[in-house]
Amino acid sequence: MKYKTIFISDIHLGTRFSQAEKLIDFLKDNESENLFLVGDIIDGWSIRRKFIWPQAHSDVIQKVLRKARKGTNVYLITGNHDEFLRPFVPLVLGDNLEVSNEFEYISITGKSYYVTHGDFFDSITMTKKWLAILGDYGYDFLLYINFILNRIRKTFKINSKWSLSKYIKDNVKSSVNFINDFEKVLTNHAKHKGYDGIICGHIHKAEQRKIEGIEYKNCGDWVESCTALVETYEGKFEIITW
Repeated sequence: MKYKTIFISDIHLGTRFSQAEKLIDFLKDNESENLFLVGDIIDGWSIRRKFIWPQAHSDVIQKVLRKARKGTNVYLITGNHDEFLRPFVPLVLGDNLEVSNEFEYISITGKSYYVTHGDFFDSITMTKKWLAILGDYGYDFLLYINFILNRIRKTFKINSKWSLSKYIKDNVKSSVNFINDFEKVLTNHAKHKGYDGIICGHIHKAEQRKIEGIEYKNCGDWVESCTALVETYEGKFEIITW
């Protein structure tokens, strides 16, 4: 498929749970004029704990660079897990690759969107980094539990999948409240700055909805859900689950 723009976030290259192979398939089958990498592309936090780097992770980077060489406008936004890039931004690499903490995007219909990873609006990440890192360990543990459960389901030929981390996000009150607060802070910022909407990642929960008149769009992730936000040439935004 050919799109005007593709937005993907939270690939977490350098972790054992990154779905790099699926992302390569997605990038092979889908082209766009613009490609936004909306933060947490390389997981520096995880790499510092234990270096894991399969060939597929290098292949993702090579695929993105190849798209840039062939004319795709690539915009890389820094996230909290790849914050090691922030001292060097804004950065322009060649004709078609830019790195920054944020970008503005104008859609085909003329609407303006503030594009950010989202961690700058997460009070825990910004003020209690130790707690955010502890939560990262916990998330890895939940992903490991998911992996074991899905192996069991596969053994017994159960086709449906169940995610413990997704269940917690959707049902545990403190988690639901955190996500709601995160979305509200982002949309309030967009409204204050005069944008029509916000495009982000960070919380690994793909979604499109209006919050007090502001369009909230989250790309999701390539650790569990394997989702992307795209803008079609008709000016419609869609979430694709690969």
